[in-house]
Amino acid sequence: MSHKPSLLGRFVKLTVDFAAGAAAAGILIVVLMQVVTRLIGMPVSWSEEATRYLFVWMVFLGLAAGFRTVESARVVVFIAAVPSLFRRLAVPIYVGSSVLFFVLMGWTGLSLVNQQIMMNEETATLPIPMWVIGLIIPISALLAVLAIFESLKTSRDLIALPEVGVLPQVDLDEPDIFVSKGHTP
Repeated sequence: MSHKPSLLGRFVKLTVDFAAGAAAAGILIVVLMQVVTRLIGMPVSWSEEATRYLFVWMVFLGLAAGFRTVESARVVVFIAAVPSLFRRLAVPIYVGSSVLFFVLMGWTGLSLVNQQIMMNEETATLPIPMWVIGLIIPISALLAVLAIFESLKTSRDLIALPEVGVLPQVDLDEPDIFVSKGHTP
């Protein structure tokens, strides 16, 4: 039942993948700079804090990416043990509980950002306000909700627990990970 991603799905994919990739590249650059500056005897004081905040952004964006590709945790063993009536409710329960979680996460994140703005909080060694760091919480919550609805439309068969002996059909025309064929190590 996999379908081509919609315009919204492509937007979520590009946004999440680009931002998480930029955070990962930023971590690599800052850590390499930290190592080099320590080796030459002139360590920079802000590198550990920058690495930590980039990592936080990368993790929250990865959370949204996991729901986009239906790689989030599900209690498959529990679902398999319940009667078939409850198995049919697995998708609505999955979607409803996930959306509720992210709505609460977004609301809490917005409250945190508002508090950081009101308190004029800044990072310890970087000249940036803390609300810039905390802003990833509501952003990732919104992206995750959009990703859940897109995955519901494009990959519902991966969300639902398949009947015994039936494997979900996956459309590999546009995979997230490309594997070269013909060469084995």
